[in-house]
Amino acid sequence: MKYFYTLIFIITSALNSYASDPDSLYLAQHYTKAEYEVPMRDGARLYTVVYSPKDQSVAYPVLFNRTPYGVPPYGDDMGFSFRRGLFPQFLKEGFIFVFQDVRGRFMSDGVFRHMTPFIENKTKNTDVDESSDAWDTIDWLVKNIKNNNGKVGMWGISYPGYYSSCAAINAHPALVCISPQAPIGDWFFDDMHHHGAFFLAANFDFIALMDLPRHKKQTDWLQPWSFETPDGYSFFSTLEPLSKIKSTYFGDSIAFWNEVIQHPNYDAFWQERNILPHLKNIKPAMLVVGGWYDAEDLYGTFHTYQSIEKNNPKANSSIVIGPWIHGGWARTDGSYLGNVSFGAKNSEYYRDSIELPFFNYYLKGKGNLKLAEATMFMTGENKWKKFEQWPPKNIAMTNLYLSSGGSVSIGTPGQNTSNFDEYTSDPQKPVPYIEDIAFGMTKEYMTDDQRFAARRPDVLVYSTRVLDNDVVLAGPLTAHIKVSTSGSDADFIVKLIDLYPVNTPNNPSTRPKMEMSEYQQMIRSEVIRGRFRQGYDHAVPFKPGEITEVNLELQDVLHNFKKGHRIMIQIQSTWFPLVDLNPQKFVDNIFFARPEDFIKANIRVYHSAENPSYITAGVLK
Repeated sequence: MKYFYTLIFIITSALNSYASDPDSLYLAQHYTKAEYEVPMRDGARLYTVVYSPKDQSVAYPVLFNRTPYGVPPYGDDMGFSFRRGLFPQFLKEGFIFVFQDVRGRFMSDGVFRHMTPFIENKTKNTDVDESSDAWDTIDWLVKNIKNNNGKVGMWGISYPGYYSSCAAINAHPALVCISPQAPIGDWFFDDMHHHGAFFLAANFDFIALMDLPRHKKQTDWLQPWSFETPDGYSFFSTLEPLSKIKSTYFGDSIAFWNEVIQHPNYDAFWQERNILPHLKNIKPAMLVVGGWYDAEDLYGTFHTYQSIEKNNPKANSSIVIGPWIHGGWARTDGSYLGNVSFGAKNSEYYRDSIELPFFNYYLKGKGNLKLAEATMFMTGENKWKKFEQWPPKNIAMTNLYLSSGGSVSIGTPGQNTSNFDEYTSDPQKPVPYIEDIAFGMTKEYMTDDQRFAARRPDVLVYSTRVLDNDVVLAGPLTAHIKVSTSGSDADFIVKLIDLYPVNTPNNPSTRPKMEMSEYQQMIRSEVIRGRFRQGYDHAVPFKPGEITEVNLELQDVLHNFKKGHRIMIQIQSTWFPLVDLNPQKFVDNIFFARPEDFIKANIRVYHSAENPSYITAGVLK
């Protein structure tokens, strides 16, 4: 059996025969389809499919999506997937929908490059990137597609979100609004690595699927390997050290994997693929969208918004963050994730009250758009909140201090009777990232119950007393921990957890054999490869036994820890197979570590007055 075609399923599941799908039937009845090879300035031609309303009594704006994931069905068949980010109401509103295979993918000319480096000063026709390809396509569309009103909007989720960000730079005059949704921003910090630690379970699947060489244009996904087991913990254990991936599966056929393993640091290879510094001269209205539980591109979502705001002080931009997984606003109703309920179909609120009004207003001049600067879903309380800025003005910064006896003190350090806590981290028996059996990265892991981890001797657990009042944490979180190790390298995973009271009832989404009583809901979690504690462009070993500070950005949050709950913090050094294994002995490149490099390490986390460990957070007033 094949256990890792999630990406293919997401893209193609909605592309069934329109005869059995009322939305696709509506598309066939009210739209015509045309296919084009749109010329770029360097002569390459990009496959582009256009769905135009049959009713030609009014001119329509263009909604444009660029993707590396294919735009089936190819040929005469009608139908497109609403899982790309729109929803059926857009069909009835009436737009000209345009989908394009990016350069080098499926039916388009050229060579595909991951996160194509942006060319700042284009002086000749061969200077092409994703920004120029978007510009050339939009110019062609407004000049050649009949009955368009001269206005274009773009959107995209994940990789297509990155392409929409690229189009915003020195945008074509017809491009008036863009919605980058869960956009990749800086790929070293988004999907591929988290603070230098390689996200194994997600990227092994992705690279295996995306990067099989294309020998000719194609309309179907190439079929990679079958891995035969649903147990990722077991499977990936056999691929450590990671040099086994190439020798066992990839060989030299997956060129991008060969590049990834040669660049473990944040060097020029990754830096030139960072689009964030180039988000300048932004003229279109921008609506950045993401989910609190986006395991792939939450970094890209927040940093795309922050870069637009920083580089374009007068930009018309806003941000929306809901209780969603990666792309969940288009692919789920947003009412729950895993065992955690969010009280309502929050995706409908976003679609009806934000997304459609945004495009209608800028592309059709329809309605009175009154978007807040930041529309954010407060988890824990399960309510939408609007803010004049993000992070909010009305927050007071505080520290959550680790203390002896497994306690957390808010604001002031607790009384310590010991200077540190200690655990042994063993790469041969790593802490699993989930309790269940799964092959890749599960969509629910960011809200999963953490009791299974808390019971392990290689996980440190700290918590506050029962809260007398609600505590709302808002904005960025940063962990500052003082550590030492008997080895010369180590990873550090920090988890912020909402510990439910014993009398918490189950909810409709609570799975069988699970109890919400004393549930340990993960709110935020992040990992740092300790060798990068002084900078991601260079690795520095630990000196065994020496106390060292490690700082870790946990990303933003808006969560209400309710009265009667407790705030919990967990710290560990393995998180498998979500994150690859650190040998814990310093080597130049972990991708080429040898079996004998993997050693046990005794790790200490300090919480004394001289060496405090804490999380800095904003408390909403």
